[in-house]
Amino acid sequence: MMIEDIERVLDSAERLNPQLNSFLSIEREHALSRIEAVSAQTQPRPLLGTPIAVKDNICTKGMQTTCGSRILGNYKAHYDATAVSRLNDAGAILVGKTNMDEFAMGSSNESSAFGPAKNPWDPERVPGGSSGGSAVAVASGVVRVALGSETGGSVRQPAALCGIFGLKPTYGRISRYGLVAFASSLDAIGIFGLTSLDAAAILSVIAGRDPLDTTSADVPVPDYEQTINDDIKGKRIGVPRELFGEGLEDEVRHAVETSIDNFRSLGAEIVDIDLPYARYGIAVYYIIATAEASSNLARYDGVRYGFRAEGQHGLRDMYMKTREEGFGAEVKRRIVLGTYVLSSGYYDAYYSKAQKVRALVKADYERAFNGCDAILTPTSPSTAFKIGEKSDDPLAMYLNDIYTVSANLAGVPAVSIPCGLSGNGLPIGTQLIGNFWSEALLLNMANVYENNFPLGEKPLIFAE
Repeated sequence: MMIEDIERVLDSAERLNPQLNSFLSIEREHALSRIEAVSAQTQPRPLLGTPIAVKDNICTKGMQTTCGSRILGNYKAHYDATAVSRLNDAGAILVGKTNMDEFAMGSSNESSAFGPAKNPWDPERVPGGSSGGSAVAVASGVVRVALGSETGGSVRQPAALCGIFGLKPTYGRISRYGLVAFASSLDAIGIFGLTSLDAAAILSVIAGRDPLDTTSADVPVPDYEQTINDDIKGKRIGVPRELFGEGLEDEVRHAVETSIDNFRSLGAEIVDIDLPYARYGIAVYYIIATAEASSNLARYDGVRYGFRAEGQHGLRDMYMKTREEGFGAEVKRRIVLGTYVLSSGYYDAYYSKAQKVRALVKADYERAFNGCDAILTPTSPSTAFKIGEKSDDPLAMYLNDIYTVSANLAGVPAVSIPCGLSGNGLPIGTQLIGNFWSEALLLNMANVYENNFPLGEKPLIFAE
């Protein structure tokens, strides 16, 4: 890609951002200096000149990393996340940092301190969250690939609502070094792509063991592009019918059931499975995630970096005012919930019990994969809803992640694949969940599906 191509990407980002608010910063000067530098080098690089957007909770040296929060103010990271440094080494060009729910806490991108990102299929609707800005940057055609993060579905759910591909890898497949922590036992860097092939190219570069992250796994990284076109005939797809009931919109159910028929027509074998503990996923997730968040977010106190409230009297008052003024309502809600479940007298009743049920959720998957290669469910129970429609109902908002959180609890990989449009032209996603380290298989199955059953439509707002 030449300098003119990167300029075209930057121009599109700047032109569309007033309508979509997908970027919190557009790094024109950085991108142009990078493309000039990499273009002058002779050694082959797998992503040479590839423009990429990065969620604003992933550290980028010398650039803002706000996590969508006022409390980080104009904080600029002092180092690159490992995923970012590997992309840089491969020749990718970072064009901007993307909008997100504050500290990745949300399912609609409405909790961002900098205003919501907007769905390019209908700007009056949410793009999903928390990685909404990255999803919009890809869905609107500004970039083909972007990094997001997942704690309970924050890549797959916005991918479904924006009609693109979204991958959550196995926990430990991609280094978390430089990903600002929300819930450390659940967090993962994920990938958005216009297609699964786009995502495969990125995963091949950023996956693998990292000595800077002790939770990253020393597991061989395959060439994901090499097997992406393999035949999927004979692959067994498990369908947990109990997850197709109450709360699932009729149009979503129909589209996902059609995707099951489509996979069958491609030669896959469809089998019924049971995931009896999946129904507890939301409850377990919102105990464990909030508990870990209350600990991880204790560092934001106005002392070392970021926002500090004015007019405070003494250290305790500074802590209180800074956190009161710096955090948004959803972050405060989760800190309070997490502190409560960890408090004396409630730890065993809530947090300890949730960890036990988490083990049962993981065991569900292990048992299911004895009889199938992948599990198919809806990605989201609904299509994109109107901005503000669920803002005053936290429980309704949390239920947007009902089909995604269990993969994070178990640590297994999962993808969202576009599978149709609703009657009013909004995208719908179908989800494949795989066994540990089976990203190659998921990418293969997604690619074969996309090639045979493409969405065939573009959003209302799209960069030409």
